[in-house]
Amino acid sequence: MPQLFDIACNFTSKQFNKDLDETIERAISANVSQFLIVSASLTDTKDIQDIFKKYKSHCAFTLGTHPHHASEINEVEIQKMRVLISELNPNAIGETGLDFFRNISTYEEQLFAFDEQIKLAIEFNKPLYLHQRDAHEDFVKIIKKYKNDINKGVVHCFTGTKKALDDYLELGFHIGLTGWVCDERRNVELRKTIKDIPRERLLIETDSPYLIPRNLENKPKTNRNEPQYLPHIANEIAGLMGITKNNLIDITYKNSMDFFN
Repeated sequence: MPQLFDIACNFTSKQFNKDLDETIERAISANVSQFLIVSASLTDTKDIQDIFKKYKSHCAFTLGTHPHHASEINEVEIQKMRVLISELNPNAIGETGLDFFRNISTYEEQLFAFDEQIKLAIEFNKPLYLHQRDAHEDFVKIIKKYKNDINKGVVHCFTGTKKALDDYLELGFHIGLTGWVCDERRNVELRKTIKDIPRERLLIETDSPYLIPRNLENKPKTNRNEPQYLPHIANEIAGLMGITKNNLIDITYKNSMDFFN
């Protein structure tokens, strides 16, 4: 059975506090053998490093601050991030971007944090791990300022329109798809758009513990998503792209290994 790479594992979530080891074991048993541990805040760094050291042969990790935590970012924190990047050598910078759906951090705080993290990714020649929700125009505007200097980037958890997809592809970005595609009632346009993603730009993810696939059989009572469900997501995406599940798994595994290594 081919191996899978889950590019969005929020392993520092409190939902995994009691059974992270078992969660990882279940995933590996399901042939999900590689995980990207995603940083939401610099406060996650120690916990991420503890997990990474324990499962080093199975993990990559990001370092950065999610737009929800953009209010934490100032010049002092940027310098701290610079030191951590130099010391820890993360596989990507992020999760960074813009989220105007909830506006947990202000518009100005998000713009500043995003801009500064892009500059750090350029400084250290690191990929960008990107988040965008209800902020497409501002997101693209900022990215375009640095287009020629950005190493590469992935727009994780893509749920956008064909226009948004075309914009991201034009910028040279990879596209991450989650179990969100498994909801045929709410995602008609997204499901039609998937076939337009170049295979060499496609990555797959659970974004666990969030976004459990709607059509998953035998859902856990907690409704918590886990990396072990990535094969289900892969099967759904393969069907929408008109290729076999194993073909999609092989393509996305190679893409992920190339991108994060």
